[in-house]
Amino acid sequence: MEFRGKTVEEATQLGLSELGLTLEQVDVVVKEEPTKGLFGRLKGNAVVEITKKANDLERASTFLQGILDILDVNAKVNISNDGENDVLTLITDDSASIIGYRGEVLDALQTLAGAMANVGSTDYKKVVVDCENYRAKREETLISLAHKLEYKATQMRREVQLEPMSPFERRIIHTALANSETVTTKSDGKEPNRFVVIVPNDKDEFSTPYNAGRNKDSNRRDRNRNAKKGGRDQKGRGQKRPQNSISAPKKTSFGFGTYLGNSLKDKQD
Repeated sequence: MEFRGKTVEEATQLGLSELGLTLEQVDVVVKEEPTKGLFGRLKGNAVVEITKKANDLERASTFLQGILDILDVNAKVNISNDGENDVLTLITDDSASIIGYRGEVLDALQTLAGAMANVGSTDYKKVVVDCENYRAKREETLISLAHKLEYKATQMRREVQLEPMSPFERRIIHTALANSETVTTKSDGKEPNRFVVIVPNDKDEFSTPYNAGRNKDSNRRDRNRNAKKGGRDQKGRGQKRPQNSISAPKKTSFGFGTYLGNSLKDKQD
């Protein structure tokens, strides 16, 4: 809105009074300034344009909406507060693409929105980005998983390693087992592959950790590999070559060949 006064200060004060805002809450742009005439007298009026600054959450919401538009995702951002945190809820017909595998896309959007909300702020403000109540559903799933693995770790007397999780999800596991009488929890590894370890109080010091975070495909490949290895052992052991059997002569080749070594080895962190 534009406001007029004899001076820029007067026009600004008139605008602030009418809008009911303070100078810190607005952006002021000087559109016109009075000119000095004869003997220093001012001619004309000052004109200023005053607009209310977007608060941190509104700024994050606008930023998030811009990202969604760039990604060509038809979604809208609603602002709310759950009593503890500011929440940006994404309303869309394509929730799967916004949430991603186990919330990876949603977590990335939350990180960006949180960074935007805290630009220039001295006090950290936590911003939650949600879609179709995914956060509550995921929390319920993780709490249930935590108690199942608590029982497993206690029975096996072995540490149980979970799959890599975001800090938000790791915090849910730690909180769920904070009052456990049989286990404690800790985080291990480096981001983005940091994971929770459930440690039984009655741990067998000679046991190896149980990796509950391995996927089914990895376990299946290991079983198949072991089965093949076992099959070769059983077939080859204890069997002697018949005396009258004739083995094929070995071929000898001369010249230069190419040696392909183990140039691509699996690396472990």
